[in-house]
Amino acid sequence: METALHAVEPIAHAVRERGSAALRDFAQQYDGACPEHLRVPAAVLTQALAGLDPDVRDALRVSIERARRVHADQSRSATVTELSPGGTVTERWIPVDRVGLYVPGGRAVYPSSVVMNVVPAQIAGVGSIAVASPPQRDNHGYPHPTILAACALLGVEEVYAMGGAQAIAGFAYGFTDGSDVCEPVSLVTGPGNIYVAAAKRLLKGVIGIDAEAGPTEIAVLADATASPEFVAADLISQAEHDPLAAAVLVTDSPDLAERVAEAVVRRAAATKHSERISVALGGEQSAIVLVDDIAHGLDVVNAYAAEHLEILTADAQAVAGRVRNAGAIFIGAYAPVSLGDYAAGSNHVLPTGGCACHSSGLSVQSFLRGVHVIDYTREALAEVAAQVVTLAEAEDLPAHGEAVSVRFTAVGER
Repeated sequence: METALHAVEPIAHAVRERGSAALRDFAQQYDGACPEHLRVPAAVLTQALAGLDPDVRDALRVSIERARRVHADQSRSATVTELSPGGTVTERWIPVDRVGLYVPGGRAVYPSSVVMNVVPAQIAGVGSIAVASPPQRDNHGYPHPTILAACALLGVEEVYAMGGAQAIAGFAYGFTDGSDVCEPVSLVTGPGNIYVAAAKRLLKGVIGIDAEAGPTEIAVLADATASPEFVAADLISQAEHDPLAAAVLVTDSPDLAERVAEAVVRRAAATKHSERISVALGGEQSAIVLVDDIAHGLDVVNAYAAEHLEILTADAQAVAGRVRNAGAIFIGAYAPVSLGDYAAGSNHVLPTGGCACHSSGLSVQSFLRGVHVIDYTREALAEVAAQVVTLAEAEDLPAHGEAVSVRFTAVGER
């Protein structure tokens, strides 16, 4: 990460100083393409949606509808606590004013990431939503048509052709490109490569961020009842993302471990991205871990805190109930991680690199701020005034106490 931070610092500085000119230079340098307008014209969005394969359109609609149903249940309402007659504290949930949502390009096309970022932001009530995705040489410098179509389906009209660290900086500082103005955002969310993660770390404080996403991870906790073909397919599905992807099987069954290892070799050789998958599965980040029993297996997966955790055991629900650290938990033979990637209704923007021990995946909550509203009458303040003054004096902050006591003197009440 330190190397990446050094690499992105001059990029962020250039975008801050030179705005769209720097963004255009970096687009040519890193993506090999730059469109006429950094902001994707409305006609291009409309054209992308019109040209979308009908089956893909229908699948995206299902994904959007199910994600909206799940995320709608995450909405927060204000709560009022009365401490005494006339003394209340209300917690209000206020959406951030403006967000920048990053959708990666690179080895694959991720319209599902558009869905996973946009839906919770919309349900939270964010008033201004912008999406960025890398320029594509094969699309006149605009992001991939399927990305643009997903934005159009969701009603997102502000979409930019910019990728990598420069996109995060563009959102953080804002820029003007001809007659188009990208206002700075309050929050940036969405996955990306190490340079995107480094830019998020560098600019945290200028903007809020969801997380610093790393390579994807899957852990499978399984016993002898699990299907070796299911386990192998699920490990391969995550290894397909990236040569650095981690795929880990934790099991108390030597027989299952052996059969999964055989199935992985066979299935990986027959799939499209076999080279990438083989590198990921052969890396030190991937392994088959044998444990004495499922209780010890739980110790391992809780310590690992995987982004995705599948439970494929005889009593999967009960075992899942003992998991404390995971980005998302998939229970049983018919809830593979791929379901969560696209159509479970859950969010697939999840903590990686062990961060699931302290962080959550993207949700409506990610786009909300809890604000306490304190409303006290004179009588309610009088009830607790002595304690406030005492604590202020204990902290050697007498002016804090005087700010209360003055309200009960003749001078203060004039």
